[in-house]
Amino acid sequence: MGNPQTIWYNIEKNLVETIDQRYLPFQNLIIEISTLNEARTAITEMIVRGAPLIGVTAAYGMYLAARNYSGIEFHSEMNRAADWLKSSRPTAINLAFAIDEALSTISTQLTVPENSNLLLEYAEELKQREIGFSEKMGGFGLEIIQEIRRQKNGEPVNILTHCNAGRLATVELGTATAPMYLAHQAGIPIHVWVDETRPRNQGARLTAWELGEAGIPHTVIPDNTGGHLMQHGMVDLVIVGSDRTTLNGDVANKIGTYLKALAASDNGIPFYVALPSTSIDWNLNDGISEIPIEQRDGREVSMMEGLLVDQVHEFRILPEKSPVANYGFDVTPARLVTGLITERGICKASKEGILKLFPEKTSNND
Repeated sequence: MGNPQTIWYNIEKNLVETIDQRYLPFQNLIIEISTLNEARTAITEMIVRGAPLIGVTAAYGMYLAARNYSGIEFHSEMNRAADWLKSSRPTAINLAFAIDEALSTISTQLTVPENSNLLLEYAEELKQREIGFSEKMGGFGLEIIQEIRRQKNGEPVNILTHCNAGRLATVELGTATAPMYLAHQAGIPIHVWVDETRPRNQGARLTAWELGEAGIPHTVIPDNTGGHLMQHGMVDLVIVGSDRTTLNGDVANKIGTYLKALAASDNGIPFYVALPSTSIDWNLNDGISEIPIEQRDGREVSMMEGLLVDQVHEFRILPEKSPVANYGFDVTPARLVTGLITERGICKASKEGILKLFPEKTSNND
């Protein structure tokens, strides 16, 4: 797999490096990020994607803003940098969370270089925190897979996932894929149904690439196939990730997740969402009405990329004059979620369930 991490700080070059996900699986390219604007571009252009990774990238962006600062109003400039970064993508809560935490680490009593060092330390700490969260979520999700395997008398467990919630969306292991990696490492036979995830095909291009690199059996399917598979007993479990989850348990994830939850509910199939606490919005209680849903460029729908004679080409697949609606996410109501897999355990998708795992948040949500 090469470097198992998706983003890292290069000490020798004094800059950040990350995988440019726009070119996978055709090319595995590394891109350098050395300025605030480059960090923001990495987020907006989906060079990096996935809520936890967006948060870590933003934290590095705040460090780069401080490192490159040469004026006399440091704190005002850092606030402007924070607002600029926050405007890059609206749905993933990790973005604002990481930026606000980064701001809280700096002090007016310290010099710019000292504050810069604190921001770098914070970015590195956040990255390690997300890695730890993935490991813990993987362990809790593994217990679900093990139980299903026992019920199936050792037969392979068939898991369906939507979009990419793997190491490419985090730093290592992933959220939804973490239990899959750990199950595979433990010798538990699994098979993963990978939704292609139109329009950007994160499943077909990223999740399939990840699982293939890890040697995990998988099959790529069109987005509309999941319901059919569930009707015919070919799916034992659905695990997806989350870009933002409200306190009442509503889940915003890649567009199409809601339809998978409906199909799973209709067929009595457990539907789990794996997410770190950094993806919980403690201030929202109604995902459908309160979570901002990003609308992206219509070219993502009207054009597709593919490999032709060893070169990547872009192809138009719609009539040139046809308008396009491109909503990036949808919201799955808590009632359709079997449970939330967090770094502290598995809970019901409800305010009571979430606060039972995170009691320190209770005082702010009475």
